[in-house]
Amino acid sequence: MLWAAVALAFARAGDQAAAATGSVISGQASVIDGDTIEIHGVKIRLFGIDAPEGRQVCQDSMGRDYRCGQRAALALSNKIGRHTVSCVERDVDRYHRVVAVCSVAGQDVNGWMVRRGWAIAYRYYSEDYVPQEEAAVAARDGVWAGSFTRPDEWRHSKMSHVTVARQQAAPVKPSSCLIKGNISYNGGQKIYHVPGGKYYDRTRINRPGERWFCSEADAQAAGWRRSME
Repeated sequence: MLWAAVALAFARAGDQAAAATGSVISGQASVIDGDTIEIHGVKIRLFGIDAPEGRQVCQDSMGRDYRCGQRAALALSNKIGRHTVSCVERDVDRYHRVVAVCSVAGQDVNGWMVRRGWAIAYRYYSEDYVPQEEAAVAARDGVWAGSFTRPDEWRHSKMSHVTVARQQAAPVKPSSCLIKGNISYNGGQKIYHVPGGKYYDRTRINRPGERWFCSEADAQAAGWRRSME
């Protein structure tokens, strides 16, 4: 009886730990890019890291250009292979992707990508992977073998030329209208979010076609549907 009670206590402790860290998504994964995968149709952004973008070009140790974004995606794909990937949810980003720490056979894949030099520690969100980055820098692994632009800076440089146009087209919020009419990046679905909803605070109304509504009736009449969360 004593051993049964001890086993039950450990099981309950494990359940509590899992609940504290968020839900778990597991299965075979497909790689979208160096820091994004998909499991059972759910897109998952790897927490705490930032990999070169798919079209990004870096320079190797000889100063030659190469597609570092593709190399990062390939490294992640080779690491995962056909193994079961287990991801513990940390957050949901503004693109409605799950943000998670993922592992293969007990190894943290996020940290592995940083240690191999195919992603950097995304310090804006977390410093969990700074030690792995420092080790990659010292060993001149991956992108650290040559020169590169930080992925966030590369994204900013590519988007800067449309900044003025976007600002001009950005919807203006009427003072008394609080419902956010968002257009999703995945399929262009028109979804509105009401105050207090799960995604309300992180939803941004800043793209052409998005708008604010003063009532749910107005949103529905315009073709938007209410968020399921």
